[in-house]
Amino acid sequence: MRKRYLVLITAVVAASIIGYAGILNSRIINGLKPSDQIGQNMPPDNNSYGNIATDPVQAQIKTMSLEEKVGQLVMVGINGYENDANSIQLIKNHHVGGFVLLKQNVKDTKQMLALINSLKDTNTVNKMPLFLAIDEEGGRISRMPGEFMKIPASQRIGELNNSELSYQLGGILGDELKSFGLNMNFAPVLDVNSNPKNPVIGDRAFGNEPSLVKKLGIQTMKGLQSRQIISVVKHFPGHGDTSVDSHVGLPTVNHDIDRLNSLDLVPFEAAIENNVEAIMMAHILLPKIDPENPASFSRKIISDLLRKDLNFNGVVITDDITMGAVVNNYDIGEVAVESINAGSDIVLVCHDYLKEEAVIKAIQKAAENGNISMDRLDQSVYRILTLKLKYAVADRVVRSVDPQIINNKIKALFRDFPSLNG
Repeated sequence: MRKRYLVLITAVVAASIIGYAGILNSRIINGLKPSDQIGQNMPPDNNSYGNIATDPVQAQIKTMSLEEKVGQLVMVGINGYENDANSIQLIKNHHVGGFVLLKQNVKDTKQMLALINSLKDTNTVNKMPLFLAIDEEGGRISRMPGEFMKIPASQRIGELNNSELSYQLGGILGDELKSFGLNMNFAPVLDVNSNPKNPVIGDRAFGNEPSLVKKLGIQTMKGLQSRQIISVVKHFPGHGDTSVDSHVGLPTVNHDIDRLNSLDLVPFEAAIENNVEAIMMAHILLPKIDPENPASFSRKIISDLLRKDLNFNGVVITDDITMGAVVNNYDIGEVAVESINAGSDIVLVCHDYLKEEAVIKAIQKAAENGNISMDRLDQSVYRILTLKLKYAVADRVVRSVDPQIINNKIKALFRDFPSLNG
């Protein structure tokens, strides 16, 4: 085992010398397996950039243009069922780091697979493969085509309170995504549903006790990871005690740090201790922590609380910044720049090509004029590329999908856990 491991590390280092870009963009990554040892999602300090003989990610960053670096910091949505002129432009001209598929992008299995494969094929002009993400939580938040059986909501899983069930469900969710060639899931929800009037979380949460959410959420996360799917837990620092839907307006949560530590942060802290690699930020205002900026672009919450206090060194992703909480109160370009400077790595822009382009241009301009420093930019690019390499993300085309294979696994789960039918 040790000999194989040394061979792997040697191969990765050698790849940086002979053309690391070609390996990342290859549709089939021959012999390169995920490795916790490559960067560990921890950006190097400012003095260590350029040490390309020992770090292939740094070697790749050295070859990238400013436009390519900026593109990696943005994930976008698509309008409709096809890879259209706008999404093609976002790939070819702006080098975006990834796409998220929403319900509006899914008609059936054949169409969904064709869309994903088309995005990958278009992206072969770029050095870096795409993050391809979806919100697949189970229950009412599901993007899978109608040919797939439905998985119960997290609240039902919480009622049964079975760790093995949660792990197996995470694995099945991962199998669903993997079958289409997706590589990232915006799940599970780690919010503690402490407000029964919450209009947006509700049955998406495992329950109203932090210990329960921690226990089951971590197992779902591990199940996803076991299928080589990146699990993006959400919505930091906790969306469970809101009375406003952030898709419409900006929620305010009047919790102090003691309340957060005893309730909302418990599942996230456990996720970090269990090697979560990506966390999504909530669009909520916490006046007792930062009275001016919502969590999604608050330096006090991202850099100070999440990164320093909780010691999270992975990828931070904003929730969709075209949601009402942002666009009804702030300039979207300014928010994108502030979020990167606050410590986010990826800005998520799910709707409207003009908004997607505005975000990219705002980050580009800020990098050019020094409002975002090159060190800050490279930190995020380093985290993103490290995660892509760790999960062997590649623009590999999937030829076909058989929903029945997944459905059989879901049926078996219902047989093994008959109380799921209750």
